[in-house]
Amino acid sequence: MKTLDQVLIEKIANWYIGEWPIGNFVLCVIALILSAILCGTIGYERERRGMAAGLRTHLLVGFGSCIIMIISIYGFPTIYVDGVQLSRDIARLAAQVITGVGFLGAGAIIHKNDGIRGLTTAATIWISMAIGLACGSMNFILATGGTIIIILILTVFKNVELKITRNSPMISIHSEKDKPIVSKLLEISKNLNCEINDIRYELTNQDLMEITFHVLTKNQFFDVGNYISEIKKIDGIKEVILLNSHRI
Repeated sequence: MKTLDQVLIEKIANWYIGEWPIGNFVLCVIALILSAILCGTIGYERERRGMAAGLRTHLLVGFGSCIIMIISIYGFPTIYVDGVQLSRDIARLAAQVITGVGFLGAGAIIHKNDGIRGLTTAATIWISMAIGLACGSMNFILATGGTIIIILILTVFKNVELKITRNSPMISIHSEKDKPIVSKLLEISKNLNCEINDIRYELTNQDLMEITFHVLTKNQFFDVGNYISEIKKIDGIKEVILLNSHRI
């Protein structure tokens, strides 16, 4: 069974102007333009949210991946030995692109004491590569449909994620290092029917330390403002900061 893309490719590939076959040229142009549009759409969403890897980065990754896929398909001559066509692996370059862009995406990930940032942006860089490869291999419907789903994930599903994780705020505390802060935190958390998870310590200077942790609760009416107010009453607390635990 043929896909719609395969039927479309066969029809366009047979286009001629006089004796000049222009079908493959037209397919390559369509692939390049479509990859720029689709990956640019993903990049625009990242740019709009103020991420470091934005419109140009996603455009270049997707467009470059498309070019490499086209080279892999059309860029090497067909070789015959004794009248028999030798087979070649046209996916070899694509495999190298997948690995290379994986390293590029890793550069967008930042690890700080308040958590990990850039995972979603790294994922969108990687998926832009996949969209570019899909366009370069003439899977236009797959690339277009995939981009639509990606945009839905980045927009609609962000609100769903916030609703799911709204009861797990991340809090950072600056306090005197010689005070029994953690025991007091555990006591307050128990009284307010919540738990502390993923707690981290870091000395900021000789007298102060920073404590960062997630608060977990099943209480739909959990008041994080009241929780922070109780923490501020602990002896030795200098500052309490509610961190954005949904950095994507």
